[in-house]
This record gives sequence, structure tokens and C-alpha cells, in this order.
Amino acid sequence: MYEKDTIAALATAPGEGGIAIVRISGGKAESCLQQLFQPACAWDSHRMYYGHLMQDGQVLDECMAVLMRAPRSYTREDVAEIHLHGGSFVAGSVLKALYALGVRPAAAGEFTRRAFLNGRIDLSRAEAVMALISAEGSRAARAAVRQLSGGVSSFIKGAQEKLLALLAGVAAAIDYPEEITFEEAAGEMTEGALSLAQELENACDERGARIAGSGLEVVLCGRPNVGKSSLLNALSRQEVAIVTDIPGTTRDILRSDMHLSGLKVRFVDTAGLRQNTDVIEQMGVERARKAVAGADVAVVVLDASQPLQQQDMELLEETKDMPRIIALNKGDLPRVLQAEDFENAVVVSAAEKTGLEELEKKIVAYGAGAGESELTQERHMALAREAAAALRRAAAACEIGEAVDVAAMELNEALHVLGRITGDQVDEKLLDDVFSRFCVGK
Repeated sequence: MYEKDTIAALATAPGEGGIAIVRISGGKAESCLQQLFQPACAWDSHRMYYGHLMQDGQVLDECMAVLMRAPRSYTREDVAEIHLHGGSFVAGSVLKALYALGVRPAAAGEFTRRAFLNGRIDLSRAEAVMALISAEGSRAARAAVRQLSGGVSSFIKGAQEKLLALLAGVAAAIDYPEEITFEEAAGEMTEGALSLAQELENACDERGARIAGSGLEVVLCGRPNVGKSSLLNALSRQEVAIVTDIPGTTRDILRSDMHLSGLKVRFVDTAGLRQNTDVIEQMGVERARKAVAGADVAVVVLDASQPLQQQDMELLEETKDMPRIIALNKGDLPRVLQAEDFENAVVVSAAEKTGLEELEKKIVAYGAGAGESELTQERHMALAREAAAALRRAAAACEIGEAVDVAAMELNEALHVLGRITGDQVDEKLLDDVFSRFCVGK
């Protein structure tokens, strides 16, 4: 699958920092470490040593180093790490010295790829490494940790075991037709295939996975001057939007990201929804309507100190069938509108910053369960649905009286597809696609 040469890369982010770590993996890792790092002593595996990094007889850095002999390492190869003072020059000098000793620069994700190829982790756990690195919020991080701990592997293994049991029943019907009738085998297989297909489909929650990974998109919408921009600033705890008494101040989409209860939330402020002859404002209103249509949650902002106007009623009608919260703003003024007059409403005051906690709780409720499904990666969900489709085809073949071996072919297809999630069924193209998304050094 790959040449067992020795590779090296910077395992920490490039640029200045407290520490820079150069990682080496392969058969030459120990000898290269001993040539560059002093004292050149008899190394004990998995012990950190203090010493000096030498180049051409000169001390390059005062640092720490550790050797992890195979198979007790990240890649199951000999791995060495040199912990330097952060900075591009020293780290670059070490890498150049390693290349001069016959070490090759590591490709993106090559350390984790070697961990997979050497059997330390399966493909789903390898993908979890990058998911954890790129997690934006505790929800996404928890999903990645669960996957890294073997949650996806365990679920897929259970599904594969059920598939193998179904295949065993089909094989028995084919090999011993005098003992097991087609009808008996078909009945058991149909029930089991449909049940497993439903289980795989239930494990896929695209919306929840997207929200956990990319965040919950919350659009603030309403007519001009109800306080949308002021509410955005209050929720964001910073001056994101320009606030004036002039109607139509906000003419484009404004975004602000924050985290609520471990969930990334993207607040979107939009232009006031109204009819206007101003071409620029009309463009802003059109963008606002598109943002509302594509939002996970619409926060319809009403001025609680005024009766409902035509634009308010039109917006309430427009959003009635989508997830929404009614925010009765300007609650610090004498109120004309009351929360009990609306469904899922909260009284807030952007000026006094009151009611925000209750509004935030209502928003977070729309992200409940995000990232908690068994499968949270797009690739895994696509393959699980493909396997479920093959299972349903197998059940359909039995129901219409086709030969048992037709159902067996579909069951084998489902087994093959599930194997692509964990890497039991893998090819170079799939590996290249998965690991190309990794950073160099991981």
C-alpha cells in the first residue's frame, strides 16, 4: 500500500509559538534522533529526554525529545518527536537536517494514514481525528470523541453481524432446500433486512450532524426599526451592526458567531422587510427573504410597544410553518403586545439587555440532539443509506418471489458498502480522498 520509508513533518501549527514539535515516523526515526539530539545515549522508549539539538557541531536549540518504539506509537512504527522552542527557523532547520539524512517530507494526513494501514485504527476513527481538530464547539467535539473511541466502528460492526446472520440463513436455504423452504427463508430475511435498513436510516441525522459541525443558523427578521440590529449586538455582546433611528440602516446580511451551551450559533441580521423604491434596499430585502427561507430558526422581531403593522402580519404568515421564535423587543417600554398572544414568544429588551437568557434557551432548544446520532459524518451517512437501499432491494426481491440468490447478492452489496465506512473494503482512491483533507503533520 505504501513504501515503508521514514517521514517527518511539523506536528504543530507553523509560525511563532511556545513550542514547535517535529514528528518523525519510520525505520530511521531512532537513528536520526540520535544523530541530531545530544546526549546520544541509550534511549528508553516513551521517556522524555532533555538535551541539545546540534547542527554542524553547533547548538541549534535547547529542547526535549522522546522516542516511541513500534508498535507502541501513533503509527505503530518507530516514532520520534523533538519538542523545540516555537519559531519557523529552528523547526525548518531540523526538517532540512532530517531530509539530508534520507527522511522524506510527510504528505497531508500521512501519519494517521499509516496508523490506519498498520491496523492501529479503522478508517472511521482516522476520520474522527480530523473531525476533533476542526470541531467548533463542544457538541462537535463530543461527536468526534465518540467516533474516535470506536462508536461508529461498534455500530457498523453490529450491523455487519446482523447482515452476516441474514446471509447465513439465505445460504442455508440455497444449500439445503429440502430442509428450509424458500418461503421460510424469505420471510425471515425480509423481516430482518427491513429492520436493519430502518436501523441504518435512523442512525443518519443530516440536520443534527450539520448543526453540530457548522452551527445553528438563526436569522433575525422583521420590519425596519423593530430593533433587529440592536438585538444582534446584545446577543453578540459586541457592536456588530450599526444602529440608528433611520429606517433601512441595515441593507445587507450581517453575521455574528457565538457559542451557546456548547453549540455554535450563527446569528444573521437582515434588512428590514418592507416595500421600498431604493434599489439597494430592495436587494437587501431580497437577500433577507432568502436568508429566512434557509434558516434553521427564524427569530421574528416585533416592536412590543406598537400594535402589529401590515409588514408584521405578513412576516408572521410567511414564517408560520418554519421553526421560529417571536421576540417582542422594546420590552422596557409600555407594552401593547403580550407574549401570551403568540406561540413560542419571549419579551426582550435589546436596550436594557433583558430577556436574552430566555431567548438563548429557546434558540438552543432547536439544536437539541445535534451530533448525538450514531453517524455524524456525511460520508458515513451516505454509505449507510446506500446499504439500507440494498437491504430494501433484498427484501423486495423476496416479496415478489425472485430466487434467493438475488437477495443474497443485495445483502453482499450492503455488507460491502458498510465495509467502506470502517475501511474493511477500501481502495487507494478512497484513502486519498479521506486523508487529503488532513493537515500535514497529522
